[in-house]
Amino acid sequence: MLLLKRILRFLDDNIEKAIIISAYFMMAAIIFVEVIKRFFFHIQAPWSTQIPIYLFLILAWIGASYNVKVRTHLRFEALRSAMGPRMRYLCAVVDYAAWVTLAVIVMYVTTEQVQINRDNFSMVLGTEIMTWYFIAVTPVGWALIFFRVSQNLVEDTRIFLAEMRGTLPPNGGETS
Repeated sequence: MLLLKRILRFLDDNIEKAIIISAYFMMAAIIFVEVIKRFFFHIQAPWSTQIPIYLFLILAWIGASYNVKVRTHLRFEALRSAMGPRMRYLCAVVDYAAWVTLAVIVMYVTTEQVQINRDNFSMVLGTEIMTWYFIAVTPVGWALIFFRVSQNLVEDTRIFLAEMRGTLPPNGGETS
């Protein structure tokens, strides 16, 4: 059980970073190699213009999830820092409700698009790779965003309750 907990903690801490770095490296490598091939040899793989776009899609949605996790997404911290704990928490809950609503809508709509691509056997030009493998990253990324928002809500609720009881830890509730 302890091993499983360590594995889950490791994945929680690193899964998005690993996917982002891998997608970015593959995207850059494909573009670099194909530009060299085009410039010097006047040839180009037919899939080389589509795969980097799909890798960017992975980079964008998994990166969005990571930014929600580390709280570097767009927010109005200067305004909120002037608020009291109750109002700050209420604003956070409204934010989380908006995130969850948007996530549910995006997951629903994009899952339909994934199903359409799967049912039509759409493939990446010049490969045997189905396009829905890549397109599925949008609902998966938003599911991760939903998960990260839920984690943030639990953490913010814990901090808020500690503030209300006057038992906030010395570091102000900041987690490492």
